[in-house]
Amino acid sequence: MTTELFWLTLSALTVALLWIPYVLNRVTLQGVLGTMQNPHKDDPQPSPWASRAKNAHGVAIENFPIFATLILIVNQLGISNQLTIAASMLYFFGMLAHYILYSLGVPYLRTIAFAVAGFGVEVVLALTALGIL
Repeated sequence: MTTELFWLTLSALTVALLWIPYVLNRVTLQGVLGTMQNPHKDDPQPSPWASRAKNAHGVAIENFPIFATLILIVNQLGISNQLTIAASMLYFFGMLAHYILYSLGVPYLRTIAFAVAGFGVEVVLALTALGIL
């Protein structure tokens, strides 16, 4: 397994687990059985941090396929260098930072974390795959 695929795997696992905190908030508000029922308009509103965590998880879900595709393309092309390794690691830590900062309600830093991890890393990987970097 390449280092890039290692970071892709950790990123996939993280995205797969990010739903847990906001669902636990529902459990504290509605109990286990209430959480397992279909959502209803009369359900208690989630805590603000839980709503932000759910939004951050949505961002991670939307962004992950782009990152994964680019890592798989780079891997298929046999490209693995310091730039692709650093980019794949930066994606993982940047998106994790985005999730944490968004959940905590830190506005500017979360945007910077996403811009670097989400957009910046993907541009670097795409330009590398195209042979421009």
